[in-house]
Amino acid sequence: MSENVTVELAYGRSGLTVELPGERTTVVAPANPPAAPDTDVALRGALSDPVAGPPLRQRVRPGQRIAVSLCDATRPQPREAMVRALLAELEGIATREDFTLLVATGTHRGNTDAELRAMLGDELVDTMRIVNHDCRDPEMLRHVGTFGDGVEVSLNRHWVDADVRITTGFVEPHFFAGFSGGPKLVAPGLAGLDTVLTLHDAARIASPRATWAVCEGNPVHDDVRAIADGTGVDFAFDVVLNREQRVVEAFGGDLLPMHAAAREVVRELSMQPVPQRYDVVVTTNSGFPLDQNVYQAVKGMTAAATVVKPGGLIICAAECSDGFPDHGSFREVLASEPTPEALLRTISGRTETVPDQWQVQILARVLATARVGVHTTHLTDADLRTAHLYRVDDIAEAVHAELAARGPDARVCVLPEGPQTIPYVTT
Repeated sequence: MSENVTVELAYGRSGLTVELPGERTTVVAPANPPAAPDTDVALRGALSDPVAGPPLRQRVRPGQRIAVSLCDATRPQPREAMVRALLAELEGIATREDFTLLVATGTHRGNTDAELRAMLGDELVDTMRIVNHDCRDPEMLRHVGTFGDGVEVSLNRHWVDADVRITTGFVEPHFFAGFSGGPKLVAPGLAGLDTVLTLHDAARIASPRATWAVCEGNPVHDDVRAIADGTGVDFAFDVVLNREQRVVEAFGGDLLPMHAAAREVVRELSMQPVPQRYDVVVTTNSGFPLDQNVYQAVKGMTAAATVVKPGGLIICAAECSDGFPDHGSFREVLASEPTPEALLRTISGRTETVPDQWQVQILARVLATARVGVHTTHLTDADLRTAHLYRVDDIAEAVHAELAARGPDARVCVLPEGPQTIPYVTT
C-alpha cells in the first residue's frame, strides 16, 4: 500500500488539508513566484513607467474628474494599495475630491459598507466618493453606441461623464473570457444589464474559443475589448498575484498593450501540462474571496473539466459562505430543468438571454460529461441536489472510494488553487 500525500487546498480563509494515495495522485499547481519586495514601489513603478504610452501624471490635469473602476468583493484585488498608489502618484495634480471610485459589480449585487471597508480600509471609505455600479438602474446608465459584433452598449454614467477614466484590477485565467482584468473592468463591470446579456449570450458562450487563456478570436473577449477601446480608457492598471494574494508584478499604461503584457506573465505562471485525463479531479475555487458561492465555484469546476475523463468525478472544495447565492437568477435557472442536457437544450433554444444563464450553461456542460460533488461548509446535500450537484463531506474518503470502484489503474489529479491553474493534456 502506497504512502499518502498531504495536499493543502485553498478553501475559505483557512485552507483545507487532505490525505490522498501518493502513487495515484498528481498535484498540479501554478507557479508561485515571490511577492515584489516592495508593493508600493511596484505599483508606483507601473504608473510612472508604463508598458505603453506616457506616465499617468502626464495624462491628468488639475480639476479633471477622475473615475476609477475597481473589482467587487468576489475578487482578491489589492484595492486599497492600488488606490493609494494612484493618489500618491497624482499628488499636486488631483485631490481626493476629484475621484469617484466605481465598484465594477457587473450583474452582482452591490457591496455592503462592511465589505467596502474590508476592500478599501476605513480611511478611504470615509474620505472618498464610492459608488456601487447597478446594471439594473436606468438612472445610473448612459447609452454610448454600438460596438464589436453588434453590441448595444450602456455604461455607468459616472464613468462616461468623467474626464479621466482609469481601470484597476488583477489578471487571472478566466473560464470563458480568456483572462480577467483590463477591459473587463469596463464591460461587463460597468455595463448595463442588456449589454451584459448580449456579451454572455448562448452563442458566444458556446464558442470553442470562449475558454481559458484565449482572448483574440474569443467572441466574448473580442467584444469586451472593442467596447473598452471604443468608449475610451485613459489609463489601465493591473496586477498579477501569487498564491498568497500578494502582488508579484504591476502593469500600467494604454489598455490593450498593458493587458496583453500582464496576461502573458499569467499564462506562463498558470498553464501546466499533464500527461493524461484523470478518473477523479479535486479542485477548489482558490479560497476566499473567490469561493464565496457556487456561482463563482463554477470556475474551479470548469478548470477540472479540462482534464477529467468522460464519466469521471469532479470534487470541488468551495466554502460557499454566500450560498448559491440567493440573489440573482443562477439558482432559479439551474433548477429549472431536470437534467443538465435539458438545461443546455433550453438555453441554446432561447431567443433572449436570461440573467446568469451563462454560468448555468457552462456548469451544465461540465455536468454533461462528469459528476460533480461539492465540499462546502454552508450548503446541505438537499440544497446542492436542486442544482444537479451533491455534497461531499470527506474529500479523501470520496476519492479513495472512487479509485477503488474504478480499479488499480485509476488516478486522481488535484488542482489546489483551482482556476489559478490551467491544466492541459499534452497528448
